[in-house]
Amino acid sequence: MVLVASAFFAQSAPASDLLDAWRAAQLHDLDYSAAQAAHEAGLAQHDQSNALWRPTVQLIGTAGRMDNQTQTQGAQFSAPGFPATAGAAFNTSINNGNLERWGVSARQPLISGERISQSRELDLNADMAELEWASARQKLMLRTAERYFDVVFAQEALAVSRQQEVSVKKALDEVNARYGLGDISVTDTHEAAARMEAIKAQTFASDVDLQVKQAAFIDATGLMPQQVTVQQPGAGDLSTPLATLESWLSDATTGNLDLLIQKKRVVVAGEQSARHGVLASPSLDLVGELSRDHLTGSGDYGAASNASRAALIGIQITIPLYSGGMRSAKHDESEALARKAFIEADRAQQQIILQTRSAWLGLNTGKGRVQALAASLKASEARLNATRLGRQVGDRSTLDLLNAENDAANARLSLLQARIALIMDRLRLWSLTGQLDEAQLQQVNRVLQK
Repeated sequence: MVLVASAFFAQSAPASDLLDAWRAAQLHDLDYSAAQAAHEAGLAQHDQSNALWRPTVQLIGTAGRMDNQTQTQGAQFSAPGFPATAGAAFNTSINNGNLERWGVSARQPLISGERISQSRELDLNADMAELEWASARQKLMLRTAERYFDVVFAQEALAVSRQQEVSVKKALDEVNARYGLGDISVTDTHEAAARMEAIKAQTFASDVDLQVKQAAFIDATGLMPQQVTVQQPGAGDLSTPLATLESWLSDATTGNLDLLIQKKRVVVAGEQSARHGVLASPSLDLVGELSRDHLTGSGDYGAASNASRAALIGIQITIPLYSGGMRSAKHDESEALARKAFIEADRAQQQIILQTRSAWLGLNTGKGRVQALAASLKASEARLNATRLGRQVGDRSTLDLLNAENDAANARLSLLQARIALIMDRLRLWSLTGQLDEAQLQQVNRVLQK
């Protein structure tokens, strides 16, 4: 199925938005595939829980060689037509005889505190598997978005760097020409040459960074760069939270999937502790057994053939009296682990509250930051145009022009970075409350530039 899907994506139109990347990642991301296998394994624990209370049936067969000696003395013998005889002796002997043995046994648990705790633990583990699967799905969405926008930013950084390289090269050629005419000092040529080498180094670094980001994106989605036309976020608004911070914090403490998993682990730890408690040790089972033994051969008294049959049905109660301290040691261990799980759940809740607060604040202030950076970019571009004009009339130096170009490039990248951060804070906030789904990715797609 994965190969078919891969062929589909390879032949389909280039991926142009975040949803395309997400759908491809579901088929190729290794962490997600491992989570899917873990989910399937976890669901089987529901069946294991139910199986604990179903009857078990065993068939046992044995064949081999066996010695058997029996001696009975002081027995009373009686038979029709014979007077009762006291002190009779019955002896049998088979040496290296042929043994045939079979038996069928069945057991139906009726009461068992240990099985009750074990059954609950298995059901809780299956529930955790469902939560972990949902959490893995949301984490893949976030991871895909991060890798997608990593490529977006790296591409833009390389484009800006190359654009700067062209501008600096143009300025360097102009400076060299004017220096040859004696119009400017040698200092301007050195400044332009130094800036040219610096921007070349930056271009090389940006190119390497883009290749690394693309490789990570390919590993996650299976999409080659030529299949992907990533889009930058535009000026669309994703910044307004749907509710107050207190409401988001409340949703996070009740709906965060990782926190729900931690709380389930606390309950599981409690069940493990109860399983090793004193009250869980007795058990009551309905048991049944049917068996037959047949031993043939020769012994001290000649040829012999011994056969025995047994049939049993009844109630069996089991009360452990002494386990060498193992049960109490297991109980002490599980109690300590239960306290550890409780503390870890509290710690996870603190971290989730802090992350939710951070994402909400970033989202709440992100719109203003984007607006400020957009104004900064506009001002930087205006300054660059003025500096170019000033350079032509001799009011500005070459260094002034290069600095203005650098500031405009940085402002352009800062604005893109802020828009990406705004989107990611939005997605993180939904993830922290357990509500991230494809609908949120569709909202992001609406603000991607077409």
